[in-house]
Amino acid sequence: MPELSRNRRLLVLAICCMSLLIVGLDNTIVNVALPTIQHELHAGVSGLQWVIDAYTLVLASFLMLAGSTGDRIGRRRTFQTGLAVFALGSLACGFAPSLGWLVVFRMVQALGGSMLNPVAMSIITNTFTEPRERARAIGVWAGVVGISIALGPVVGGLLVTASTWRAIFWINLPIAMVALVLTARFVPESRAAKARAVDPGGQLLVIVLLSSLTYAIIEGPASGWASAKILGLFAVCAAALVTLIRYESRRHEPLLDMRFFRSAPFSGAAVIAVSSFAALAGFLFLNTLYLQEVRGLSALQAGLYSLPMAAMTVVFGPLSGRLVASRGPRPSLVIAGVALTLSGLILTTVTAHTTMAWLLVAYVVFGFGFAVVNAPITNTAVSGMPREQAGVAAAVASTSRQIGQSLGVAVAGSVLASTLRGPMRYGFGPAGWWILAGYGLVVLVLGITTTGRWALGTAERTAERLTPSSVKVPVP
Repeated sequence: MPELSRNRRLLVLAICCMSLLIVGLDNTIVNVALPTIQHELHAGVSGLQWVIDAYTLVLASFLMLAGSTGDRIGRRRTFQTGLAVFALGSLACGFAPSLGWLVVFRMVQALGGSMLNPVAMSIITNTFTEPRERARAIGVWAGVVGISIALGPVVGGLLVTASTWRAIFWINLPIAMVALVLTARFVPESRAAKARAVDPGGQLLVIVLLSSLTYAIIEGPASGWASAKILGLFAVCAAALVTLIRYESRRHEPLLDMRFFRSAPFSGAAVIAVSSFAALAGFLFLNTLYLQEVRGLSALQAGLYSLPMAAMTVVFGPLSGRLVASRGPRPSLVIAGVALTLSGLILTTVTAHTTMAWLLVAYVVFGFGFAVVNAPITNTAVSGMPREQAGVAAAVASTSRQIGQSLGVAVAGSVLASTLRGPMRYGFGPAGWWILAGYGLVVLVLGITTTGRWALGTAERTAERLTPSSVKVPVP
């Protein structure tokens, strides 16, 4: 890809951030509308979980394929296709006649979404080649997460209150259309120098692994954790994981290059992504139900209460990118781990009569922790990797985020369903918030252990293995 002017690079960054905006907006808008969808479509807790997880599960399953496809056939072409499919899926969701059809159309949405974020990150990585400038660009990218969180609940609350929950999907259409036009005009086409082979076996194993695990967790409370169906699903999940590791390790060009995980920072970033986004998804799911079902707030009021959390993400997301650029990922990860853990501990004290001031303290602390964790995840995932594999590396990080969101909703919803003894107003316990604190503790521990001298040494050795010998610079 030819070198672009600074203004053109910034425009490309803005266009790519639009894809993150609509994907993130969709998640937060849907969360605030869950109680309304529950009442209108007669859904239980597991039905609400599937409205969210049908989307995140398909995203997680196809992100790596989309990343490598963009590297192979062209990143702009893949990005444009994703925008078109996402827009069509959003339109269909707005006309869904039942819960089952809504889940199906959410999967169509996700198929388009899978072609957006990893490909957009690959475009950014190949546009901003200077490390410090790239870190700042990634910081802006991370800050868009906060913007989507800020806009989603408020816009969703307004639409649900003034119109219908179906409008929360139609709001994606104008943004997607504008992004399509701008992409065609300003984003240059790029692809990897050497195309990667398609890996249908690996793709199938990823789908089986994630779907069996998510289904087992969501349906466990209703079917019984010791039932033959649930135990069988966990067994299928374990078998798919073992088979995936062995199968991908033997392929010349695998869907998931297991050599990436020899880098302690990369592996740590993947687990941190799962944990932090599980915390986010679990928080949004539980907090929406708590505010509307337990406290009796409207969708708009619930959205407004999320603003302090979102504001922290907007402000501190870009600042975290600058901190990573100047001090490395460890400070941001440690701060994030402490804040996420503390917010979970605060929320364990929440009851139906907790003051709103105490709730806002928890929301601000959580928003601050989540704001500073996103930039070091992305930066660690793509730094040190050959640019030819930037799409795959970024897709692994994005996949980890979506896996985290799927598991976060599945676990939070299953814990809630298992502990409910009557109406939600009287049975909303602290178990889910304790799990959120546990996610924060994982971020803290891995933020310390995977960013030291030993860990950086594993990253250097991994980069050497991944770099073709023909492009290695000889040591004098």
